[in-house]
Amino acid sequence: MELKLSPNAIKVLERRYLRKDQEGRLIETPEQMFIRVAGAIAVADKQYGATDQDVKKLQESFFKIMTSLEFLPNSPCLMNAGKELGQLSACFTLPVEDSMESIFETLKVTSLIHKSGGGTGFNFSRLRPKNAVVKTTGGVASGPISFMRVYDAATEAVKQGGTRRGANMGILRVDHPDIMEFITCKENNNHITNFNISVAVTDEFMQKLSRGEDYDLIDPHTNKSVQRINAREVFDLIVKQAHKNGEPGIIFIDRINQYNPTPRLGKIESTNPCGEQPLLPYESCDLGSINLDQMCKRSGKICEIDWDRLKEVTCLAVHFLDNLIDVNKFSLAEIEKATKATRKIGLGVMGWASLLIRLKIPYNSEQAVALAEKVMSFILDVSNKKSLELGKTKGVFPAFKGSIYDKKDPQMRMRNATLTTIAPTGTISIIAGPCSSGIEPLFALSYYRNVMDNDKLIEVEPLFEQVARERGFYSRQLMEKVAESSSIKDIKEIPEDVRRVFVTSHDISPEWHVRMQAAFQKYVHNATSKTINFPHEATIDEVRKSYLLAFDLNCKGITIYRDRSREEQVLNIGKPKEKQDVKAEQELKKEIAPRPRPEVIIGTTTKVATGCGNLYVTINVDEDGKPFELFTQMGKAGGCAASQLEATGRLVSLAFRAGIEVKSIIEQLRNIRCPSPSWEKGQRIFSCADAIARVVERRLVNVQAASVASEAITIPMKHSHDDQLLGSDLDDKGNIVGVCPDCGGALRHEEGCVKCHACGYSKC
Repeated sequence: MELKLSPNAIKVLERRYLRKDQEGRLIETPEQMFIRVAGAIAVADKQYGATDQDVKKLQESFFKIMTSLEFLPNSPCLMNAGKELGQLSACFTLPVEDSMESIFETLKVTSLIHKSGGGTGFNFSRLRPKNAVVKTTGGVASGPISFMRVYDAATEAVKQGGTRRGANMGILRVDHPDIMEFITCKENNNHITNFNISVAVTDEFMQKLSRGEDYDLIDPHTNKSVQRINAREVFDLIVKQAHKNGEPGIIFIDRINQYNPTPRLGKIESTNPCGEQPLLPYESCDLGSINLDQMCKRSGKICEIDWDRLKEVTCLAVHFLDNLIDVNKFSLAEIEKATKATRKIGLGVMGWASLLIRLKIPYNSEQAVALAEKVMSFILDVSNKKSLELGKTKGVFPAFKGSIYDKKDPQMRMRNATLTTIAPTGTISIIAGPCSSGIEPLFALSYYRNVMDNDKLIEVEPLFEQVARERGFYSRQLMEKVAESSSIKDIKEIPEDVRRVFVTSHDISPEWHVRMQAAFQKYVHNATSKTINFPHEATIDEVRKSYLLAFDLNCKGITIYRDRSREEQVLNIGKPKEKQDVKAEQELKKEIAPRPRPEVIIGTTTKVATGCGNLYVTINVDEDGKPFELFTQMGKAGGCAASQLEATGRLVSLAFRAGIEVKSIIEQLRNIRCPSPSWEKGQRIFSCADAIARVVERRLVNVQAASVASEAITIPMKHSHDDQLLGSDLDDKGNIVGVCPDCGGALRHEEGCVKCHACGYSKC
């Protein structure tokens, strides 16, 4: 069959997935990639007596469901299957015990996992609290948050195999003495940027919360209470911080363990970076998603779910993910042992919103919630039967004895301890696209994309454009009007029934988001990745209600995001100030003036190779060693380039002389892009402004390197800045986005991650 990929899908595959030679040239087509993956996974059946003909037939089936875009495995599998690296798992959890040896041994393993393309989750609750006495040294402990910062810094330094970037989940129990510091540790959006954080909330805490009672904070080292604190005080701080910038999330840790399939192996303490995969220490999990947008058939003008095809694809997907465990190459013996003991897999879905649109069902409706339960219960039922079949032919998972299946029915010979997960599908949904991400609603129906010379191209959601043309209301002017709004609910030119079905995340109340997550969770063994979206004007109380609703509806956790809240954090826009404070601030601003220039100042000149030529950046400091002015010179540059460089230098100089924090100046200039980025020893310099930022950081932040008066150097680049919300822009609909570090496109916040729908970049 012909492989039909969208231009965006091809772009993503070429950038991140297809083989390249040592010079970076493509040596693999998308079709060859799918052949490579299908062959590498199918061959696992040989370990269980399959013939070459059996393996070939299975390979063809795997190839078909991938090339038809009906099913795709997680990104590490597409990237690494059939290659020397061979690390195919998406998520891992690692133990952090209360000793330096454990902390740094785990950090070493973390670096290996990140390098091979995986994400990691940790529970830091075993670490003794800050300022606790360490008897062996006579000193005091620095606490869990200090070691999170160490892990964060290490993650920044490791780029995942050149294709993915490090992501972590940091968890702390609600009864840990450092819980209040943990809740606020990401208050500044530039701190601990490579972590998502979640509070592990217990059932006891929720009971105390409902009664407004105090509870004990327990020192994990002594197992004794060190303080009592009011549950509502803690919960209010969690909600306040989540309202402020989306973190921390919550995981309901007792509920997770209530469904732990292998309790004899221990309690589950942590999850992967997006929270959808609770795992025991050293376990990893292999994820894959069925594209529900492909699981429908037409009967005349009526679209309906093709249940027969969904059954076939589900069976093949379970077989695929189980085989993946056998051919996987693990970075540590403990990980291989733990993973193969339970053989957990996580089959999920994507394209849910797209399917609802084809069925003409509004996302925010009882009909949609009921269908979610029907679809997911069907997938789970088929998955269970397939796992039983594999268990009979290949054997049960080794930790079967004492598992929930063994206790329920010893004849229930399951191959896998868990089967279903709803994971983020940021990149693979682009490959399978046009297809909505995971179980999220559509983000927008039409939007502008900026291209060179600030020309604006209109991009329209394909299903919406198709309906608009079929119904005769399509026009360029109307699509522009849609692009300028976050919703079409009030655009009268669009028929009412179309407006009702084509709802976006902005139309859907938080309650419907939570109810949809709960509907899927009901038939998911592991957990469900879903962002509960709030409008910018949402109140703290509305966030509180959603957290409580998630608990009441048996969700295993919750992550919220209030529109533009991270922009608010970056710009340090807080609650409205009192008039007196505003007046005082205005008076202070009047007093800020550039310092006069001393008669003699000294400085350094740094040479940087940019895409426009060699740039020479001179930074002068005053008699007190404070940065005073910046000059730039680029070869023989003249005209516009020279004037822009001079303007940048003058503004930076003005900021220096006015006492603006140097790091703030760097943040404003860092990762600004031009059409001619450059590479220097394998590192990217995006523009002259970016080069200036790197020199300022090198010379003024890393002061140990500033002792030489004049030299030519290569500026080392930190990957961390490539991974954050770079700058912060508002798109035409007023939504908070960041700038994609790879293509300069818009980053959107979905499924607990930031994603670029233009090139496939994602960071969770």
